[in-house]
Parts: sequence; C-alpha cells; structure tokens
Amino acid sequence: MSAVQPIPARHKNVNRAEVCDQNFVEFVQDWSGTPRRAPRADEPVLPDSLCSAQDFLDLFESQLVSRHLDLMARVLRVKNKVFYTIGSSGHEGNAMVARLTRHTDPAFLHYRSGAFMAERFRKLPGMDPIMDSALSFAASAEDPASGGRHKVWGSKPLWVLPQTSTIASHLPKALGTAVAIEQARRIGHALPIPDDSIAICSFGDASSNHATAQTAFNAAAWTAYQKLPAPVLFVCEDNGIGISVKTPNDWIHANFSNRRDLDYFYADGLDLAEGYKQVARAVHHVRTTRRPTFLHLRTTRIMGHAGTDFEIEWRSVDELMRVEATDPLLRSAAIALESGLYTKDSLLAKYEDVRKKCFAAADEADRKPKIETLAHVMEPLAPYTPDKVAAEAKRADFGAKRVEIFGGEDKLPEKLPPRHLAIQINNALHDLFCKYPDTLLFGEDVAQKGGVYTVTKGLHKSFKNARVFNTLLDETMILGLAQGYANMGMLPIPEIQYLAYFHNACDQIRGEAASLQFFSNNQYKNPMVVRIAGLGYQRGFGGHFHNDNSITALRDIPGLVVGCPSRGDDAATMLRTLAALSKVDGRVSVFLEPIALYMTKDLHEAGDGQWLTSYPPPEQAMPLGEGRIYGEGADDLVIFTYGNGVPMSLRAAREIEKKLGWKVRTIDLRWLVPLNEPFIAQQAKSAKRILVVDEGRHSAGVGEGVITAIVEGGQGSKPLRRVVGADTYTPLAGAAFLVLPGDADIVAAAEALHSR
Repeated sequence: MSAVQPIPARHKNVNRAEVCDQNFVEFVQDWSGTPRRAPRADEPVLPDSLCSAQDFLDLFESQLVSRHLDLMARVLRVKNKVFYTIGSSGHEGNAMVARLTRHTDPAFLHYRSGAFMAERFRKLPGMDPIMDSALSFAASAEDPASGGRHKVWGSKPLWVLPQTSTIASHLPKALGTAVAIEQARRIGHALPIPDDSIAICSFGDASSNHATAQTAFNAAAWTAYQKLPAPVLFVCEDNGIGISVKTPNDWIHANFSNRRDLDYFYADGLDLAEGYKQVARAVHHVRTTRRPTFLHLRTTRIMGHAGTDFEIEWRSVDELMRVEATDPLLRSAAIALESGLYTKDSLLAKYEDVRKKCFAAADEADRKPKIETLAHVMEPLAPYTPDKVAAEAKRADFGAKRVEIFGGEDKLPEKLPPRHLAIQINNALHDLFCKYPDTLLFGEDVAQKGGVYTVTKGLHKSFKNARVFNTLLDETMILGLAQGYANMGMLPIPEIQYLAYFHNACDQIRGEAASLQFFSNNQYKNPMVVRIAGLGYQRGFGGHFHNDNSITALRDIPGLVVGCPSRGDDAATMLRTLAALSKVDGRVSVFLEPIALYMTKDLHEAGDGQWLTSYPPPEQAMPLGEGRIYGEGADDLVIFTYGNGVPMSLRAAREIEKKLGWKVRTIDLRWLVPLNEPFIAQQAKSAKRILVVDEGRHSAGVGEGVITAIVEGGQGSKPLRRVVGADTYTPLAGAAFLVLPGDADIVAAAEALHSR
C-alpha cells in the first residue's frame, strides 16, 4: 500500500486566487496530449461538437477576460483601487448563453456574469469589455453602466439592464419583460427590440429557493398553462453552494426537471465543446415556442464567494483542490490544445496578454474621475423637468376618443354633476386610457368586477382584455409585470388591492423599480403609476389588512413619488401629473387612494354633499408638490394634514372656531413624497399655532417630516402639537377608531394649545 502523498505547500495557500492562477499555467505546461489538425473557423472545434472553431476562440477569450478581471480585482482591492470582488470564476460557461442569444434580448444577470458580458460585447463593434468593466470595478464616474454608483453588469446598447447584488429580486421583472414583449403585439405597441426577442434571467442555485424566485417560476408556469406566450429563459447557474451553504446533490434537477409548464434543459457550463449544443437547444426552444424555459447550467465556484471569503478557513484543502480541479478554464485549455488551435506557448502568451490588458485598464480606470459631490451621486435618482411635465399633463388632444369612450359630448364627466372620489378616479383612468394607447391596468379583480370598490368599473368593457386584465394573486408578480411593461415602453398602472398587501412585495419597488434610473445613470427607466387602496377609517369592514396606515414603507424609498388625494377633483389632476412624470421623466410613483373616502359625499352633515366635486376638464393638472389651502389668511391655527385627515380637520376647524374663536387654516399636503418643505415652512410662517394631523403611526407616519420642515424652516418656536395614530396594528370593528385620530382628538389638541 503506497503512502499518502503530502499536499504541496502551494496548495495550502490562503490566497486561492493565486492557486487557481498557477493551476492554469501548470496545467498548460504539463499537458501531454496529441493535438489534432487545427480546424477551419467554421469547422467543429472537436469532432461532433456544435461549437465551431471560431465560436470556441471567441468564447475562450471571453472566459479569459472574465477570469483576469477577477484576478485583477483581488490584487487591486488591497490597494484600494478596486471596490468589488464578487467574481465570476467558475461560471465562465455563461458566455455560451451570450453568444447564442442576441444583444437585443433583454438580459437580467446574476453577479457572476463577467464572461457573459465579455461575449455580449462582441455583438456591437467598437465596444471594450475590459475597459468598461475596469471603470465599473474602480467606481469611476466614467463607468458607462452606472456612472460609478455601483459595480453592476449593465449596458444600454447591449440591453443588459443593471442589477446590483441580485439574489432573486430580478426574476419577476424578467418574466414581466417577456410577457410585455408579447403583450405589445396585442395592443399594437411598437417595441424597442425585435418582436421575437426573449428575456434572459440568470441566478444561482441557492437563489432559486428564494420566495421571490419561486413566485416568478410559479407565475411563468401559470402563464404557460393558459397558453399565453412568455419567452423567458431562466438560467440557473448551479455551482452547488450559496456563500457557505451547500445545495443538496442533484437538488436543482430534482426540483425543476419535471415542473409542468416550465420547460427544463440541462447544459454543461464547464465544457464549451459539450455544453454549446445543449445551450443552443434551450435558446432555440424558448425563441420558437415562446414558452418559459429553465436552463440548468452546470458551473462551479472557485476563489470563494468574494475577495473577503477565505474558504480555507472553513473548507479543507482536499475539498478546495477537488473544486478547483473542475475549473472550466482548464477544460477550455485542454480543448484549445487538443484542437490544435493553440500551442502551449501561444496559449500561455494569450493568457498573459489578457492579464496585461486587464491590469492596464485598471490602472487607467484608477486615474479617471470619481464621484465627489452629493449632487453628482443623486443626479439620476429623481429626474424632474417641471415645464415638460406640466405641458404633458395638460395636453388634451384626444377629445374625439373621449367622446367615443364616454358615449357622447353630453356625457363627458366635466359636464355632469359633482361626484365622489371613486367615480372621479374612474373618470380620470378612462381619460388616461384615451390619452395613452399603451396604458395597461392590471391587478386582482380589476377587470370584469371593476375592483373591490368598483373604482375600475367599465374600463375592461371600454378597453378590452388586452389593456385591462386580472392577474394571479401575487403582489410581487404584479409589480414585476409592471416593470416588464415599463421596460418595453408601455405605461403600466398596476393596482395593489390594499396598502398592507404592498408590504409583501415592497422590494420590487424599493430595490428594483425605483433604483433602476439611479444604478443605470438614467439610461434605463421603468415608469409606472402604482395604485394602492389604503389608509384607515373603513366602517363595517377592515381589521389590520384593510385599514392599514403604515405609510413609512413608501416614504423610505429613494426617488419614489407618492401622491394622496382626499377628494375627486384633486385625484384627477394628480393622476394626470403622475402619468406625465412617467412619460416625460421615467418616474415611478404611487397613487395612494384613501378607501374610506371613496364613496364619501358629505362633509359636515348628512346630505350636505360638500365632499362631492366636479370633474376637472382634461387640460387641468396639479403641479408636483402643490398643496391645497382651506381658509386662506386664517392664522390663529394652521393644520397640516392629508388623506382622511382633511375632512376630519375641516370638521374640527368649524368646532374650534366655535369653541375658541380662532380662525383656522387647513393645509392638504396632497403630496407625501417628496414633501414640499418650502411650502410647509411658508404656510407655518404666518401661523400663531400649528397642528399636524397624521393618520399614520406615532413612530412612523408623515408628521415627523412635516415637523422637521417647520423647524428647519425657522418656525420651530411656534406652539405645535401632533395628532397621530397609535403604534399598534389596527383592530377590527369599532375598536379601529380607538387607534386612529378623530375629529375630537383634533379639537382636544387645539384646546391644549389654547391652555398653554
């Protein structure tokens, strides 16, 4: 029995990047096979391979570029010249997916996609994957993907929509984009890409278990089950591990190979000669059948999860060596030598030449300008061109279509008697559908039923199923669809049935939709108007999920616009501005509709009709940030509020005037994000006393922002009180009104100010 051979000292090196680098060199130097006659460019690189010699040469170069970018990042990280070290090593086989698809196939990529990007760069002349990547690694302001805001794989001309450290949050919008490609044909919308394009979405095996990934797989199958086209290629890059948690053996195959209506293909991403045909089959299938397709791509992970992951601290040297032996670049080197396309010397020379190019690019990128001001950081976050938005919001050149849809000149809503909030929202939505032929409205129960509160009644009848349709009961997917439609140039108006339901899917707005302009340096936009029915005060129905006053989740999202009307005419003019913001500046916005005010007609007494409003003609629109003032010039007490707080405050104001003799001015903020701080400070300036009426929660509402604006505007010395909801979930029935502010609470707060 032979003695166990000791592990060479080199293989115990804590720096596994150095080990993998040297492994390649030694593999080439020690290769002892017999080379074949070098094939012509169009001949198979090896017998029976679909991969031609030219295919292989290009793919191998892309693999080398990706590998040396990783190696460069590990070296220069310690010199503070590179700021991102999650590498692609072991995943270089994804270059095959790039080669076999088009640069007009929208791609939503896993962070280990260096080789995919290097290969896709070949699709257009004059592009340099090494320099562009180096600029991104260096967080240079000249980075063409994000302008230095994050290391992202992204490119506007190559239709790679940037993702940050994607786990699974990009899968719903990738599916949404695939659905949108097909939806365009049904509504006559001209796509910015070819009609037979597909959407590509890559992710890791560990990420496939995430709830957000599962919702995308389920929705894809749900769509295909109904025979609706959804040409998405889900590429699961299976390296068998997620950071340090191993994926059970054969889990991906067992979990996905037999799913109904999610067509499964396997490809060996470690072998270009073998895997090329398998990837080609999957791509051909999804493009021709238009069905959602799952490509299980075998990969490996070498050099750890990132530069800070010292695997040798928690994995044995034997295990690391076994993993590193599966390095796809070793197999590619063997193909290069066996095929006769390279000699040992020419292959090592190529390897070192790519290394030099990567380090030279990194040195140049390090000398490029960086982001140095806050204004520069925020520049693409929330673009706003007021004049253009106002002009678009007031554009009313669709009169003939309005007459057709509303059923005659005399039936136009502005010629009818005053109506309540729900009807005026409905009228405004009809107008937007007339104005913008690419508008889509979708969600749970919005079509034939017309929504839970009939706010969308009649839209389905007027504009048919191609533009107004029900979705599966999944808020994450509703917002994923919205992003897909927006990516393809449409104007989506998704409905989230209740504010509490939004929290299930918040990251689709926070981490995905609202961040796209920021992380793409305003190159990509996904404009949408998200309608959310919410807030409290419903009578005879409710509890937490239907009386949710948790507004902070919306106010915390950078770049988001949130409007909250309290009356019908404001709702109409606000919706026009939100749609214009989407069309002109690509903004993501939320239209927060107070459920309890939908059907409200009266203000002070039953039958007074004072909360009914006339419909504003289509050439009227509300500027972003503009509040409404009730009681102009009344300075004894100024009340700042919004939503349900507006009619409550107006009723309380009348009582306060009777009891205390004060003249009361009530300010309806209308816009909750961003708050119009100069307007708030200006209204506070002439006030003798201030009340902030906030139906949100004590520790997480809108009032804190209002008070901050007052204080920072120099008005903090005024007597001031806040009337706000309690920090609790909302209970059922009448108990709900114990935790929400009411008319009497406002009067009591005014009396407390009076006693001071």
